[in-house]
Amino acid sequence: MKSFIFDIDGTLLDTEAMYIKSLQAILHERGMDRPYAELATTFGIPSRDALIRLKVPDVEKVLALWGPRTQDYRETVAVYPGVKPALRQLKNAGAQLAVMTSKQKFEYERDVVGEGLADYFTQHVIAEDVAHGKPDPDGILLAMERLHADPATTIYVGDTDYDVRASQAAHVTFGFAGWNGKQPNGFTPDVTFARPEDMLNLL
Repeated sequence: MKSFIFDIDGTLLDTEAMYIKSLQAILHERGMDRPYAELATTFGIPSRDALIRLKVPDVEKVLALWGPRTQDYRETVAVYPGVKPALRQLKNAGAQLAVMTSKQKFEYERDVVGEGLADYFTQHVIAEDVAHGKPDPDGILLAMERLHADPATTIYVGDTDYDVRASQAAHVTFGFAGWNGKQPNGFTPDVTFARPEDMLNLL
């Protein structure tokens, strides 16, 4: 592989608690007590799709509240162990690195830039860059265009069924970020990485 494109949430950054606890608090205030485990089943997919899947009423209102509320739980965010050294080694070995995420610009700057990850990547694609987010392939295709990458030597590393479907639609290999401690849910990855450094085996 020559080009590695990464999802962010649940792949490079452990942001689950930030998103799920903030949503749980908003729902509680609106008279809806939902278990953390139930809400967490939608972690990693676009926020609007998550609310629809959870059958949350008044989606647009909750969506407007959710983004700003995540800031209250920002201290729970962490880079997964081993991610930064692996990215550094991939970059030093000549691999092209990019991120393609459903995050909006303010989230990208807060989380990716804020956690010191942005400098590892030569390109990034965020929600505002594409008309159709995951599971459509638009984001991966745009990242490949910006990298001048060949689909045959490109891998998208993520953690959800949306990531798998986007990879398949873009005709690239899908790698599961198994270092996040979870198991594939309803899909079969092309390759699973138990540790971030395992990605170096594909060079």
